[in-house]
Amino acid sequence: MDSTTPGAGALTVTVDERLSERVPGYVLGLIAVPDIEVVRVAAAVGALLTAAEDALHSRRLSKADVSALPTIAAWRDAYRAVDVNPNRFPCAAESVLRRVAKGDRLPRINSLVDLCNAVSLGSRLPVASCDVGAIEGELSVRLADGSETYLPLGAPDAPEHPEPGEVVYADGRGRAHSRRWNWRQGDVVKTDLGRRRLLITVEAAHEGGRDDVDEALGRVADALAGLTGEFGRPLVLDRSTPSGELFGAPSSATVR
Repeated sequence: MDSTTPGAGALTVTVDERLSERVPGYVLGLIAVPDIEVVRVAAAVGALLTAAEDALHSRRLSKADVSALPTIAAWRDAYRAVDVNPNRFPCAAESVLRRVAKGDRLPRINSLVDLCNAVSLGSRLPVASCDVGAIEGELSVRLADGSETYLPLGAPDAPEHPEPGEVVYADGRGRAHSRRWNWRQGDVVKTDLGRRRLLITVEAAHEGGRDDVDEALGRVADALAGLTGEFGRPLVLDRSTPSGELFGAPSSATVR
């Protein structure tokens, strides 16, 4: 079933102060996509993903080399700062980089997931597409209290509860939509085919991350321009700007 909700309202996204205290350099970039047709294959996106894979293959990086990349090393430090073992739970970017660095290609999922993977490989940052058609009002990146309900990707009938202190994307209904920050996405926000209301996220934890997030958001926007007529102006949150609103009035919030 399509997720787009006619007349769906604005969404306020907030980075919790306690998280910023633990990881002062955390930057979260966002692009709201109010209504897009997600298709199985988009030729331009496929070409971007193949080119990103080819570029990484040519570098012949080892697993240790991937972990030592500045953006990834910073994420490993950030995970340790919130008491997560990055060897056991690597961030989303490290996972895709490791897989491609050893010579593999990523599975082709759909136009939006493939786009995020392409930008993630190129930027060395976690990039994700989140279906927010079922989320209203607020979404916070915060430390869990342990009462939140998380529905695992592909297994929504086997709910879990994040550990207290674990970083999650959580909504106002007490649902967690990720585990261990960006290690795993939840089933509620997975991007399927059809018309969708999406939120694209780009995250960084390294020094100078704001510039790299801005650049990655630009790459996403350039690709989106070929897939949809409208999408929100990029919003970047950090310690100095911890909250912002998306999916506002089209006249002020969208670009073509």
